[in-house]
Amino acid sequence: MKFAHLRVEGESLVRFSVVIDDGALFLADVMPDAPADLQELIERGDPGLAEVRAYVAQAQASGLDLVPVSTLRHASAVLRPPHVLAIGANYAAHSSELKLRSETAMTVFSLWPNSLTGHDATTSWPGEMSSEVDYEAELGVIIGKPARDVSVRDALDHVWGYTVVNDITARNLQFSEAQWSRCKSFDGFTPNGPVVVTADEVPDPQDVWLTTNLDGRILQDASSSEMVRSVAEIISYLSRSATIPAGTLISTGSPGGAGYSRKPPVFLRDGATVTISIGGIGSLTTHCRVV
Repeated sequence: MKFAHLRVEGESLVRFSVVIDDGALFLADVMPDAPADLQELIERGDPGLAEVRAYVAQAQASGLDLVPVSTLRHASAVLRPPHVLAIGANYAAHSSELKLRSETAMTVFSLWPNSLTGHDATTSWPGEMSSEVDYEAELGVIIGKPARDVSVRDALDHVWGYTVVNDITARNLQFSEAQWSRCKSFDGFTPNGPVVVTADEVPDPQDVWLTTNLDGRILQDASSSEMVRSVAEIISYLSRSATIPAGTLISTGSPGGAGYSRKPPVFLRDGATVTISIGGIGSLTTHCRVV
């Protein structure tokens, strides 16, 4: 199943929805005591998801009309996550082009919740802060049940679903500071979506294709099989030191092709449009505004 947080144009109310092909079904319209958002659904566990599936199937059987997604606005596909964690230098090509080491301990950092935004949103930043703002296509993993000291073999059992993430980065700050959170946590610097797909829709997270299209030019084009550490290895590693709560979003690293490393460099400019696509999940578009 595919889930999204959507709102009607001109309204502030965000509606938790199931996306079916090009249409949306507002859960509150067909289900009593419907979960208000993704986090609430995840916290209801497997019985909660089974209940949603049953109500959606009933609505489809009754011929209920869907609302065209094209007429709606996307909020962040992941709302109220307890943590947003990110993995750096997790593709050898990306590590090499940024002159980072990927063979030592895993690079882990947090993203601030204000950075979350949705598909087709406009992300703006002050030009005086950075003229070196870069894109990064990443597979987002959403934890479904708390993970504590789990093995690599069992790690994927803790995954609830997947989404697309653009880990936007102010490179000048990244390489001038000892931590990576601030350079990646400007307002709107973590677009995600357009949907979260349940784990059953992605049988193997190491077998999806990621692309970045900036103003009609393909700049990243790679398979998740090129990760230095797999999704299962990431979850297992993180769970050794602390419990990963249900609902946590993990951004798993970006393949080669970042703008910083290109000659000449290619950065996100005022008016640019960047679309990150991952096979089996969807395409996430961000519009850029420098203020």
